[in-house]
Amino acid sequence: MDVRFLGGAREVGRSAIMVNDRLLLDYGMLAGNPPRFPVERPDPEAVVVSHGHLDHVGALPALLSGDRRPPIHWTPPTRELALTLARDTLKLHGGSYDCPFTEPDVKRVTQVSEPHGYRESFEAAGHEVTFYDAGHIPGSAHVLVDDGETRLLYTGDFHTDDQRLVSGTTARPDADAVVCESTYADVEHEARSVVEERFAESVKTTLWEGGTVVVPAFAIGRTQEMLLVCDAYDIPCYVDGMGTRVTEMLRRHPEFVRDGDAFRRAKSHARFVTGHDGQRRRIADQNAAIVTTSGMLSGGPAMTYVPEIRSNPMNKVAMTGYQVEGTPGRDLVETGSAEIDGRVMPVSAQVEQYDFSAHADREGVLSFLGSYEDTPVVVNHGDRCERFAAELRADGFEATAPEPGDEVTVTA
Repeated sequence: MDVRFLGGAREVGRSAIMVNDRLLLDYGMLAGNPPRFPVERPDPEAVVVSHGHLDHVGALPALLSGDRRPPIHWTPPTRELALTLARDTLKLHGGSYDCPFTEPDVKRVTQVSEPHGYRESFEAAGHEVTFYDAGHIPGSAHVLVDDGETRLLYTGDFHTDDQRLVSGTTARPDADAVVCESTYADVEHEARSVVEERFAESVKTTLWEGGTVVVPAFAIGRTQEMLLVCDAYDIPCYVDGMGTRVTEMLRRHPEFVRDGDAFRRAKSHARFVTGHDGQRRRIADQNAAIVTTSGMLSGGPAMTYVPEIRSNPMNKVAMTGYQVEGTPGRDLVETGSAEIDGRVMPVSAQVEQYDFSAHADREGVLSFLGSYEDTPVVVNHGDRCERFAAELRADGFEATAPEPGDEVTVTA
């Protein structure tokens, strides 16, 4: 089996892997200014998508330009998340050189969509493919690809520990080779229960003292996780931004969340913001947590909330996700000021960072790979892939870390 890496190798973003020059796994973008896309636009017979995050689906509609119509296979939530992201990308970049697809391309996605559940094998470009729950976000999947001779397991993004929104992965299907993500392969996460309790205590203290807490969160997965946390700890909260649409959508797919009843309660507990900046400014005066996009302060309603609360030291900004270098969120955490809407703003409000990561950490990745000790491992989707591959080799694995554009051959 020939496996070519068009993106996501030795980097986080623009994941795209071509199998046997016929089957494409993921086709994402690396958000930035300007955004970056896979090293080539292939012409696959079929596409299989692991999950609905921008770095795995962000460029997908571009594959449907011209007369190309490859079927796209994914879980039902991944389909809806991918369409939501595509429409949002069009709104932000449509008509500019930054956007590789058009509105008609996005409409074609619905025409070629083929949804599947977990553990339901299907045929795609002459390969037998099976999805397994990856425990990352609702609908996320490990992808097992069998070409009749070799079985390749593409992990996609995964988590081995339970989150409130989804359960950790327990799937370990037999495979002849594994392409494994390594985003946090050099990090040890604190226990989620400890992180939650520290977050809840900090937020409640601020509210009790009369302050407001802005909680920047990614729209997909993180917003819903924070709503569940707020409900569990009885923290009054608002939710704003694209996360409101994603939350509504996930209500339609209760079988893809860990606890459908808890999710319904959390949605009822939160108040959803549907208004304008005037309403947001009024909300910013309330003793509540405001869960809002964007998670890195690079857009969304956070652009209204943070300036409104920034000058009062009693208020708080509680970051809940990884902050990419060069983003306003990273600047705020490191320097106490951030460029928001074109001007640098010092923030007197307290700034805190919490690790609510939906990825496996070093212990989680190694425990997952413990089931594949005699299996070649190809390390991707990380900033330090080469180093992790070297550590795996020292532990007795056959491990490599290709570069974008590289092709590797795996055999049974």
